[in-house]
Amino acid sequence: MKMESAKRTGLIAKKIGMTQIFDQSGKSYAVTLLQADQNYVLDTKTLGKNGYSAVVMGFGENKPHRVSKPLKGLCAKAGVKPVMHVKEFRVSEDALLAPGQKLSIEHFVVGQKVDVQGESIGKGFAGGMKRHNFSGLEASHGVSVSHRSLGSTGNRQDPGRTFPGKKMAGHMGAETVTLQSIKIAQVDKELGIIALHGSVPGSKGSYVYIKDAVKSILPFDVKYPAALEHAEGSVEASQVASTNLAAEEVTDNN
Repeated sequence: MKMESAKRTGLIAKKIGMTQIFDQSGKSYAVTLLQADQNYVLDTKTLGKNGYSAVVMGFGENKPHRVSKPLKGLCAKAGVKPVMHVKEFRVSEDALLAPGQKLSIEHFVVGQKVDVQGESIGKGFAGGMKRHNFSGLEASHGVSVSHRSLGSTGNRQDPGRTFPGKKMAGHMGAETVTLQSIKIAQVDKELGIIALHGSVPGSKGSYVYIKDAVKSILPFDVKYPAALEHAEGSVEASQVASTNLAAEEVTDNN
């Protein structure tokens, strides 16, 4: 199962903030804390019916009157309470999960490398020095007022224009950013928190998506296709019957 082509579902998490932890030698490390203990499977997309394999995940719990009717119906069909946020993760065919299941925070293990995706903090309209780390103009030698300006952005008569894609002042931030191969520092099941080394894109309270790193092999102690949490609190790897899903597809097609 744990081949390079295997792809598990990811988790939706809410960014809490940053802190520091200490190792046995007393050295401190900056970590980002992510709340990821309320992930539910809402729906599945299959190759025969949708053309690709994916798992639709829902995060958190929301008030019914704050949820749209389509999402409310999707949650009711899966047998879960209305959720706060929804995200679809592409998975392998043998990693499909049944709707209504709850994923455990132990879906990821300490030391594993993951890819984290989120929306960066918006900075508004920014100049070239802040947006692209330009040096700016000289402090003297005839330069006045325009110390932080871009300088020349075009060319001479040939070609006589500014090329598309030129780094200039403009809107900064508020865009999708993916950080690859971030190492997991701690996994606290009681608090439902995952601690990642370093910073993560997004502001406090924003949603981020955690997935297995595409440039690293899955550790052997990772549960495949997912670590599911049951009512009594136990966690196990659920081998959802892709054969049962295929049988349902055949029934639907007929």
